[in-house]
Amino acid sequence: MNISVILCTYNRCGTLAKALDSVAASTFSNSAEWEVVVIDNNSSDTTRDVVEEFCRRYPGRFRYVLEPRQGKSHALNTAVREARGGILAFMDDDVTVEQTWLQNLTAPLFNGEWAGTGGRTFPAEKCSTPRWLAFDGPYGMGGILCAHFDLGDEPRELDRAPYGTNMAFRKTMFEQYGGFRADLGPSNSHEIPRPNEDTEFGRRLMAAGERLRYEPSAMVYHPVPLDRIRKEYLLTWWFDYGRAAVRETGKRPDIFGIPRYYLSIPKELAMTLLVSLRWILAMEPQRRFFLRAQAWYLTGQLVEVYRQSRRKET
Repeated sequence: MNISVILCTYNRCGTLAKALDSVAASTFSNSAEWEVVVIDNNSSDTTRDVVEEFCRRYPGRFRYVLEPRQGKSHALNTAVREARGGILAFMDDDVTVEQTWLQNLTAPLFNGEWAGTGGRTFPAEKCSTPRWLAFDGPYGMGGILCAHFDLGDEPRELDRAPYGTNMAFRKTMFEQYGGFRADLGPSNSHEIPRPNEDTEFGRRLMAAGERLRYEPSAMVYHPVPLDRIRKEYLLTWWFDYGRAAVRETGKRPDIFGIPRYYLSIPKELAMTLLVSLRWILAMEPQRRFFLRAQAWYLTGQLVEVYRQSRRKET
């Protein structure tokens, strides 16, 4: 088996069939062998029925695997273990992919030059945002709304981690660097921040000197859920993003014997107050909301640093 497509899902039977239909139509110009591994993260809807119907329609192409431990990182790590392919391509349960997506995303990984790839992700429909919210540009939040990822028309080396809805890695990367972190990513626990389980892995590889390629011809279309176009949702996301950033950084060495968090808390508090002042004074709506979101991000960092300091003291 050359390629395994990994799709983790939870209670999205309505969009899942469309996603599976799109990847089932994948075309290859060569004789690559490929499979789709669907990890059901303990859904309570008809997810299993949907996947098993595809298993019947495409014998040997689709596989159903149940991961009862709640949390996307658990599902992803189970998928990595279950995958038979030497190259693992990742997609979400609410996207559609172009017919050539899988071939274009994975082709650069066969010669060993690249550790992973990331493609372009577009909104599935025209996105109309309120005047306070920018989709792209310096204050853009398209990445939050629909994993929007577009670095232009030319392939090149990535200087940032791709998003989990459109990325691929050689399986040996997981054997060498470990799996997805279970203390990050969507789960049923408020203690675990939702973002970063996918991008953290990409940044981990780049920090180790591995090379990731941007492949613009690998195209995915992601819907823009209406419940994300709300200030409450976006501010909560940024707060969690701040918490996740602190977890990703991990424990840093003491300074002259002083625990780092004793210095980090005043610094984070000062930065939060400064950004909050800029937010309050900003006049342009999109800039104003972006600065407000940055204040929530810094507050999330402050809260996570404090929590970690409390755990160390106890």
